[in-house]
Amino acid sequence: MHAKIVVLPGDGIGPEVTAAAVQTLQAVADRYGHQFDFQYHLIGGAAIDATGSPLPDATLQAAQSADAILLGAVGGPQWSDPNAKVRPEQGLLAIRKALGLYANLRPVKPHAATLGASPIKPHLLQGVDLMVVRELTGGIYFGDKTRSAEDASDLCRYSVAEIERVVRHAARLARSRSGKLTSVDKANVLETSRLWRDVTTRVIRDEFPDVQLEHQLVDSMAMHLLAKPRAYDVIVTENMFGDILTDEASMLAGSLGLLPSASLGEGKVGLYEPIHGSAPDIAGKGIANPYATILSAAMLLRHSLGLEAEAQCVEGCVSDALDAGVFTADLTSANPASTQAVTEAVLQRQLQCQVLELRD
Repeated sequence: MHAKIVVLPGDGIGPEVTAAAVQTLQAVADRYGHQFDFQYHLIGGAAIDATGSPLPDATLQAAQSADAILLGAVGGPQWSDPNAKVRPEQGLLAIRKALGLYANLRPVKPHAATLGASPIKPHLLQGVDLMVVRELTGGIYFGDKTRSAEDASDLCRYSVAEIERVVRHAARLARSRSGKLTSVDKANVLETSRLWRDVTTRVIRDEFPDVQLEHQLVDSMAMHLLAKPRAYDVIVTENMFGDILTDEASMLAGSLGLLPSASLGEGKVGLYEPIHGSAPDIAGKGIANPYATILSAAMLLRHSLGLEAEAQCVEGCVSDALDAGVFTADLTSANPASTQAVTEAVLQRQLQCQVLELRD
């Protein structure tokens, strides 16, 4: 396979963790006979400093012609003025919107070797395997915003079509897994959530009668996610709720540094990134956890390039490295591994990785 992968390192630890993922992808290409062309472009604060825009035209044009996009992280204290008209996060929102990437997939599957890093009791974590599907291009993050000296407002708006498409995506995933889907809203208070619940109920009833649907209010879901996470499989929710709940869910895995994500639309192109931020306090120290970005690269192989065997190989190598106790400082205080040491541990295991299934 010949594929063009656009790499957007971004800010903070973004360049360090994307470098680890690129090394992993290159090792995959070498082993399986693929050609991956990596093209680097600016986004976020680095792009603001260089061009004045958090999403330069050249970056968007490259992304629109790519087979897949690998992103690090955006933001940092030097661009954090809340009154600034241009902020790094605007680049991230804009590229998602421009590419129509409305479904954000965030898997949460605690690894046996890292249960001790979680503040949750280990017996609650055994067997947890969640997929959170977050709507990504609507809701309060994209609504009209106003601010005066006396007040401010952020409009939360959802259309029927926006809800339908992300619920269908989540339902297809649920159908391929346990057949159980949990929809999270705040229908006891918000009109957008009442619409969300009505549309979700209709889509599942009419199009996915084999999928078992449960509704949960977001506040009770925040409690249940920690108290009984094993009770859930696929969770679908709106933009802001999904953003918050998945950061909470990272504590099930033990660290934000272990959780990847894929942002998908109707086509094969997707944007792949760790769910963590730019962590400017540790940038440049060589101690950032690259596992989430490497696992995001595995999702890239699976969802955009259709390379399931290669994706499973990468995931298996990460699992083996964790089994061997190759932990960064967010997972252990005892002799933590560096970013490069983790990367090398994954790469060494790739040398022994076997093809898991035949490909056409």
